[in-house]
Amino acid sequence: MRPDQRPSVVKLGGSLVADRNRLRAWLGHLAQGGEGACVVVPGGGPFADAVRQAQGALAFDEALAHRLALDGMGHMAEVFRALEPRLTVARDLDAALASGKIPVWDPATLRGGHPEIPESWAVTSDSLAVWLATQLHAPRCLLVKSADGPPGATPSDLARLGLVDAAFPNFAAAYPGEIVIRGPAFALKEAA
Repeated sequence: MRPDQRPSVVKLGGSLVADRNRLRAWLGHLAQGGEGACVVVPGGGPFADAVRQAQGALAFDEALAHRLALDGMGHMAEVFRALEPRLTVARDLDAALASGKIPVWDPATLRGGHPEIPESWAVTSDSLAVWLATQLHAPRCLLVKSADGPPGATPSDLARLGLVDAAFPNFAAAYPGEIVIRGPAFALKEAA
């Protein structure tokens, strides 16, 4: 793939489940090519919340919680596909991108662990999106959030404010592309 054809990475936060209309609008926007070629990274949403709750009740370790949260992201990928059939769920991103469809990433291949990714709640789908953007040499990583970030905020500022996970600043430091945050103040019609 030529550098000018590299897809962006677009992370749709699991918290967008609380705003069904906004979530559907973003899914349609992406399926129509509104952000160009891209790979969608789903947040874990209610599935990750269920893992947090189960871990609190049963006290299993962080590594298992991380793997179960990855499964939650895979389940959200299926939900996104059900809500927007023009998207495709993909573990093999190269094949999905070659097909011309917009893939929603199922991170199941990370269940076996990866040396660059700590298995803890310090790493959520925000950090995984930036990690994936680095792996794909994506020119941009767009995080669609349920809250707006302050203008000029650094990755460390965003982590301190709780808008991204604790590991995000480290993953962001390794990523040479542009990181963009779009909260509810961003009117999607502006992007169309």
